Amino acid sequence: MRIIIPRDKPPTWAERKAGVPSRWARPFIALEWVFDWVAYRLSQWKLLEVLEYLSSLSILVAAIFYFSEAGDRTKQKHYQAWQVINTAQGKGGSGGRLEAMQELNADHVPLVGVDVVGAYLQGIRLERSSLLRANFSDADVRMGDFRGADFSDANLRGANFRGSNFSGTVLRRVELDDADLVDANLAGADLAGASLANTDLRRTDLNGARWRDIANIKGANIGGMTNLPDGFRAWALQHGAVETPGDAP
Repeated sequence: MRIIIPRDKPPTWAERKAGVPSRWARPFIALEWVFDWVAYRLSQWKLLEVLEYLSSLSILVAAIFYFSEAGDRTKQKHYQAWQVINTAQGKGGSGGRLEAMQELNADHVPLVGVDVVGAYLQGIRLERSSLLRANFSDADVRMGDFRGADFSDANLRGANFRGSNFSGTVLRRVELDDADLVDANLAGADLAGASLANTDLRRTDLNGARWRDIANIKGANIGGMTNLPDGFRAWALQHGAVETPGDAP
């Protein structure tokens, strides 16, 4: 804050002129002398000091209001993000949903029940998100990052999750029938009760995953899967899985 400080009284013109030996410089010195007197008179004017205090006070008040309304602005931002997601339901493409979901997740807003059927969400990052009962069926979510997320009871049927990261993800009772998980990372994932019928699991990493309670794996392609837990391969083939390593189409 800059407060007006009273200035010393300037000399008279006679005194100032006496100190200027060159006549050609006097007009410039005269102008400076006038400004010195104007500044001096204004520095004596208390109203200007009051106005300067009020100006600084207004900045403080604005800052207080800004921080006091931060919660309302956050709520408005979340409302707009949900509006983007809900308005785009049933439509192809992203429609701004990728950014909206990432923004909500970054603010730790649960995405429970979110509906992104058929959406284009390639490369989405939803680490540690809450996606219980979400519907990603037929969505294109290649190279998505879902580390530590919770997809319990979600519908992921027919979705394309190639190269996606599900390490440490909860996939309890999810529907992954006909989904594409080629080159995905399921290390440490919880697949209890999950349905993987006809799922393409080629080259998927299953290191440390909870698999023994998988509900259905009939028709799933486990060819080329890596870091298979002991007993998984024999169990999967016994329950109808197939093993065709070939390159992904």
